[in-house]
Amino acid sequence: MESKLLLKAKGMTKSFGNTLALNNVDMEVSAGKVVVLLGENGAGKSTLVKIISGVYHRDEGKTWLNGEEVNFHNVREAQHAGISIIHQELNLLPERTIAQNIFAGYEPIRKGMPGFVDYDKMVKNSKDLLNNLGLDLNPNVLVKNLSIAQQQMVEVTKALSFDLKLLIMDEPTSSLTSREIDKLFEIIERLKKENIGIVYISHRMNEIRTIGDEIMIMRDGERIDVVDAKTADMDDVVHKMVGRKIERLYVRNHNTPGEVVFETKNLTGLRFRKLNMKVHEGEIVSLSGLVGAGRTEIAKAVFGYEPITAGTYSILGKEIRNPTPEKCVHMAMAFLPEDRKTEGLILPMRIKENIIASSLKKLFGRGFIKQSKELEYAQKYKGDLRIVCHSVEQLVNELSGGNQQKVVVSKWLLTKAKFFIFDEPTRGIDIGAKAEIYAILDRLASEGAAILMISSELNEVVGMSDRVYVLSEGDLVKEFAGKQINEEDIVSASIGGKSA
Repeated sequence: MESKLLLKAKGMTKSFGNTLALNNVDMEVSAGKVVVLLGENGAGKSTLVKIISGVYHRDEGKTWLNGEEVNFHNVREAQHAGISIIHQELNLLPERTIAQNIFAGYEPIRKGMPGFVDYDKMVKNSKDLLNNLGLDLNPNVLVKNLSIAQQQMVEVTKALSFDLKLLIMDEPTSSLTSREIDKLFEIIERLKKENIGIVYISHRMNEIRTIGDEIMIMRDGERIDVVDAKTADMDDVVHKMVGRKIERLYVRNHNTPGEVVFETKNLTGLRFRKLNMKVHEGEIVSLSGLVGAGRTEIAKAVFGYEPITAGTYSILGKEIRNPTPEKCVHMAMAFLPEDRKTEGLILPMRIKENIIASSLKKLFGRGFIKQSKELEYAQKYKGDLRIVCHSVEQLVNELSGGNQQKVVVSKWLLTKAKFFIFDEPTRGIDIGAKAEIYAILDRLASEGAAILMISSELNEVVGMSDRVYVLSEGDLVKEFAGKQINEEDIVSASIGGKSA
């Protein structure tokens, strides 16, 4: 039986200044179906869904929901009509509880007491929603105390608190483990059975057949094609998406390791203990494990963001005492954080200013920034990493998430560090840009850099690593090298802990 057409968008066009972000784009979503929206960063995907969900107002075009023409002027209008969006960048209030976030702007009011929130009812309703999704979270916990993965699931719960007809998900699995992704997919299957339509933006090609019914391919602000997700040739899909053929995704020239660049001895911090590990010149070594295993905490402690409570670590044989980010940069370390928005970038500043931010003392030791040099460096990395922008004078907060990530990578490449920590280096990045970043990682290793990579994408870990350390609940439980590295054993060690 053919599904009922839920959403129809015709001729969607949107410009930002002189940049045409969307050019006459059509889209259809049927009830109970998942349309996967594919395209490189800057292809127009997020602009399209933001128009549909009331974040942006279109310049041209028309939209119909259940056959009725609609024209949303804000997010609240779209939500009242049954359209919710989960943004790639989390949009929660960190100082509020889970319950307060779920019902933000729609708080239940006490009977007979206008202006007074019925907090007990809000907590109960939040608990019911969380339980229905199989999420064991306390509605009274502050969002700032949740992991990024847990915050992502709160976003899902928040979206489902409305009378939902269409759910838009922009990179919903970018911060989730395989177990949490499976849980999210179960939720999506349940929504499909309830005839809810879903628009799903993802750069993870392995998710598309699992979750999608149709693939809508976009490039340079235009719709290129719509194909069946179950039967489409993925090489052809990628070619249409990027406009060129990608011969190899994981580029590695495994080198003979040189001297030890980074070494820990019984290093202990907030969520990890007695860590003993090494990274040599020319190596890419991955930290793998479930969310909460301590991977990011290790990276932050080593770079001076979080405390080290016991043990030591050294760079090129020199022990680092009382590390601070400034001291670590001086010691030729670089740290690309998991959360680019709050930790990796200065959002209200321009691209060129962000790119030189960690190299100011090295490049301009006398304290005066030479603007011609600043522009030269920024233009170089704009070209090398294919950052999609009007110019390097553009504010970083105006870029798509993937292009913001490229700016962070550029910033650290410019420092010419010897030891790099890449925490989720390809989170929110399209497949074309992933291939480019993998090539950069390989080039850095070939030039003698030591790289510690943290990734939740196991195919990335397997494809790029010389060695893998597996963490479980703060303990280093297993090490794999060379041909020993495979997804099944890494997962087994992550779940099994010390017994693995």
